[in-house]
Amino acid sequence: MGLQKLDKAPSKVRYFPEEDDIASKLTPDDVDHIYQIFETPLTGSYNWDYNSADTRIRKLYELGKQYNWNVETDLDWSTKFPKDQYPTDPAFNPFIDYPPYQKLSEAEKIRFEWHQLGSSLSQFLHGEQGALLVASQLVCCAPSYDAKLFAASQTFDEARHVEVFNKFLTTQVEIMYPINPNLQSLLDKILMDERWDLKFIGMQVIIESLALTVFKTARYTTKIPLLNEIFRLVIRDEARHVTFGINYLEEYVKTLTDEERDDRAEFALEACFVMRNRLGVSPEVFKEFGWDVEAANEFAEGIKFGQDDFRNILFSRIMPNLKRIGLLTDKIRPKFDEMGLLVYENDEHDGEIQWDKLTRPLFENRVTELAEG
Repeated sequence: MGLQKLDKAPSKVRYFPEEDDIASKLTPDDVDHIYQIFETPLTGSYNWDYNSADTRIRKLYELGKQYNWNVETDLDWSTKFPKDQYPTDPAFNPFIDYPPYQKLSEAEKIRFEWHQLGSSLSQFLHGEQGALLVASQLVCCAPSYDAKLFAASQTFDEARHVEVFNKFLTTQVEIMYPINPNLQSLLDKILMDERWDLKFIGMQVIIESLALTVFKTARYTTKIPLLNEIFRLVIRDEARHVTFGINYLEEYVKTLTDEERDDRAEFALEACFVMRNRLGVSPEVFKEFGWDVEAANEFAEGIKFGQDDFRNILFSRIMPNLKRIGLLTDKIRPKFDEMGLLVYENDEHDGEIQWDKLTRPLFENRVTELAEG
């Protein structure tokens, strides 16, 4: 087994199958593992009280055990969606009115859509690896017994999400884009901070809440049945994760001083800025089609109805969750107002556990789930 240590994440787009599917012929000794080190002052904790103190968290943990799904056996990988068809409804393409896009042939427009999909799913994959690492840290540093058990089950969920997005990208899309630097900077901040509650806020409230909205939107726009089903299953898992975070943090934040609470609120604000910036199409997509990167980015930023509104709507889930746990403080509220996000603060939050949806049989009522969102 080879090990290659990098100072920063790879920046090249990868295409599959690589080298005429040589990967299928490799043995473990042939694989060169590419990794990047991060260091953290994480402080772990034992918990010697094995009694369950929070029935809500314990029930969410039990649901995680009950509704596990298997990437290999619970999804149909037998067919591939044709590459000469649009993988996503083109009506949702933010570049549909962009002159360089309009000049493309029909075949090139379809190829552009596949690259856009590869770019988005790659960020999902990298984000899920970050969630996997954070969840594993929470097992160690979460102070309560119930939280440790749930974080352990979430770690397994995140491993499954990494597996499924990786398999879909490498076998169906056959394109993988590098991690967006803004996304990695946020993950680095969460992973390398010593405060366990900041990890909860960054992952469970910010990233997971955003992921829920993104995945639901992507599920409605995809034309690929397999990807639709992947999103359905991942959304079920993510809903438990967000609900866990909101319920666990709600009481804890009340114990913080005003200074500590403002500090956490400031971090949440910074995280929202970063996540807004990471939602655009990868510049490598523009380069692939010979577009001017700066001009394409300016066009995307200038779409008043669509891209800007879409980005804000993504935070319609984060804002009520931040309010629920007490992190829309008087000091931070004006800054969120400048971002135009306070309009969402009274939307539905994830603090109330919707047991009817979370306990729905895993492979039944799929039409009903899609209709209800």
